[in-house]
Amino acid sequence: KLLQGQGVDTVLSARGLQQAEAAGRHLRGVRFTNAFVSNLQRARQTAEILLRNNVHSADVELVSDALLRERGFGIAEGLPKEALKNMANAAGQSCRDFTPPGGETTEQVRKRFRKFLKSLFQRMATDHGFPEAGADVAHPAAQDEDGLGQLHAHALVVSHGAYIRVAVRHLVEELQCSLPPGSRVGQVFGACPNTGMCRFVVTLSRGETGPQPHAVHCLFVNRKEHLDCYVLETFIQSICFYIC
Repeated sequence: KLLQGQGVDTVLSARGLQQAEAAGRHLRGVRFTNAFVSNLQRARQTAEILLRNNVHSADVELVSDALLRERGFGIAEGLPKEALKNMANAAGQSCRDFTPPGGETTEQVRKRFRKFLKSLFQRMATDHGFPEAGADVAHPAAQDEDGLGQLHAHALVVSHGAYIRVAVRHLVEELQCSLPPGSRVGQVFGACPNTGMCRFVVTLSRGETGPQPHAVHCLFVNRKEHLDCYVLETFIQSICFYIC
């Protein structure tokens, strides 16, 4: 319940390590062609665990990028989350819209994400090129339930909760990302849980200034079913402990 932001660069707790392992097992069969991660320790550890568990992508280069760092919370970093709420209330603002002294605004975070997307698209185009004319390219509507059809390339991106919330809003509001049927805005723009998962299919086209997103489709946002399995495993282990 403490705000870490950028200034509190801690490693994962024991619980965080277990959650990352659960996420790694859940994604073990996904074939990632590229991997990008925030340069903060907790994100780096998470990404390394995901790739170590993966049966296809253990040798994929993990690219560290400061553009993926968590939102900076200024003087609120290291304090309980309740302290941020109290600051926001005192300023007459909602907690989501409030920027503590020395912190980043959501627009500043969004600007970082725009820069990351541009570099991501360029890296993917450089590494994998564009499919040849007439090639069988997977369309979002033709994807399987998890969106893992015949994708030309598949990037793993590991970042942080507040950053991911801003990133999702950018994809929906500025890039006109389509959402799964029945999606609720509150859920789509809600807080991403620890090791929560979002998946987007982006179709790129050649542009004068580099690869451009032609269409963006959201498969799911903030999934956490793997955490339910983690809780069950912990519960079973606890039962075994007490029985012994």
